[in-house]
Order: sequence, then structure tokens, then C-alpha cells
Amino acid sequence: MRTAAELNYGERGIISEIDSSHPSSNRIIEHGFTPGQTIELINKSTFNDPIAVAIRGTLVAIRRCEADCIKLK
Repeated sequence: MRTAAELNYGERGIISEIDSSHPSSNRIIEHGFTPGQTIELINKSTFNDPIAVAIRGTLVAIRRCEADCIKLK
């Protein structure tokens, strides 16, 4: 199963689940990353951490380790 950290520039994915065993899972859910939402990778920093994704019309920067807990369809 792919994660949000594996997206390429401009690629979109639909969230299938959030890994609840990850320490930042509650924070991710509070920022609107919920199953069924479409996310798009907008930008990566120089060393690919953090990444910027668009979700629900908002641009959100998250760490790559946090993006690993977002599973995509």
C-alpha cells in the first residue's frame, strides 16, 4: 500500500486509512487528513522533508515521517 510520502509532484491520492499506531496520527487527523479525502503533493523541500500537500483547499506542510502514516488507495 502506498503512503503520502511516496507521492510525486502533482500526483493525487485518496486517503484510505491513517496508521493509528503512529505517534502523530491524532495530529494528522486533526489537520483534516481523514479517509476519503483527496490529497495532492505540491512541493518538497531540498532534502524531501518536509513536504507540502493540498487537502480540502488548504496547503499543509508535514514531515515525511508523518506522511508515512497516511495510507493511500
